[in-house]
Amino acid sequence: MDDDPIARLERLAGPEGTALLDRLAVADRDGDAALRLGTALRREHDAGLVADAMAQAGLRDRAARKFARAARMWFTRDGLEQASSEVIARHRAARFAGRAVVDLCCGIGGDLVSLVAAGHDVTGVDLDPVHLWMADRNAAVHGGSARTVRCDVRDADLSGADGVFVDPARRTGGGRMRAGESEPPLDWCLELERRVGAVGIKAAPGIDHDTVPPDWEIEFLALGRELKEACAWSPALAGARTRATVVDDDGVHDLHGEPDPPDGDTGIAVGEPGAWLLDPNPAVTRAGLVSALARATGTARIDPRIAFLTGNDEPPATPFARPLRVLDSRPWDQKRLPRLLRDLDVGAVDVRRRGLAGDVEAIARKLRGRGSRHATVVMTRVDDRPWGLVCVDPRRGGS
Repeated sequence: MDDDPIARLERLAGPEGTALLDRLAVADRDGDAALRLGTALRREHDAGLVADAMAQAGLRDRAARKFARAARMWFTRDGLEQASSEVIARHRAARFAGRAVVDLCCGIGGDLVSLVAAGHDVTGVDLDPVHLWMADRNAAVHGGSARTVRCDVRDADLSGADGVFVDPARRTGGGRMRAGESEPPLDWCLELERRVGAVGIKAAPGIDHDTVPPDWEIEFLALGRELKEACAWSPALAGARTRATVVDDDGVHDLHGEPDPPDGDTGIAVGEPGAWLLDPNPAVTRAGLVSALARATGTARIDPRIAFLTGNDEPPATPFARPLRVLDSRPWDQKRLPRLLRDLDVGAVDVRRRGLAGDVEAIARKLRGRGSRHATVVMTRVDDRPWGLVCVDPRRGGS
């Protein structure tokens, strides 16, 4: 078998490899069926080619959750794991409207393909020849083309660009880097603004706000209620200090403004929980925009430092929080909870914790019963007192 990875990819992209991939795309590749299929294919094709085709087919299956055209794209495991979902990349590409963009650390082209699809003049830069090979072909799958340059991104020619996007590596051969570390480092990425002006930097969602200059924007992006990543935007592309962006079946929604001050003095009314809670999306809490959400929804906080909102009227429809109908609200008393849940006909239990310590999964196991209701037990603080609530989600049929 050829040890040259590019030669192997070229063979896999050729007629024999393409036929194999097409066959694998419609085959059952689970359990015993996979063993039988692999044995049958090795009788007809080179074993190395079959192994490469099966690995690529598996990656395409996994990538279908991120990319609409995954069945024709090219991936490595690390490249797929680092790539953003297509819906997030497409949203991000819109910031660079009308610009010629250099995509540094482009990898397999997760963001590059969205920039290409949006009509940008794009150059992808990476040191990995395999990823550049894939980025080039993935751009073609999306109906366009991009220049690709193999070099250390520190040496990249930015002279013709008026926009730069950089997705620094946060993994090494030994696994994930420590929180806040990347290659190139964040400080180097921030300095790109001096050379180009319009800069976007992909970051982990745990990024410390203080590591980003105050005139930059930090955007936190969630798919549904799952916080995926952050992006720092230079002043030329910024629109606020922080932004929470939620992508769901209804589209892309953003909430932006100045984050809550660390002393908790937000000017938002504080009161005990009412008939329902709003549980903010993680993108909102990481952006520090809980009070901005309270203003937008006309709700109160249950505590100046706790990210739950409350009200007594019908909960407002918002993509930035899930509503929870309150069945019971009182000071936290874990010993009384099992009986209370039985009285409320609760069986399945989720535990949501903010402001109190505790093993969420262990508590949930102890509280599960035989009732017909699915409830969320909220462990939190009200006026700095340990507090517990039993809630149901009306969107799941809770009442």
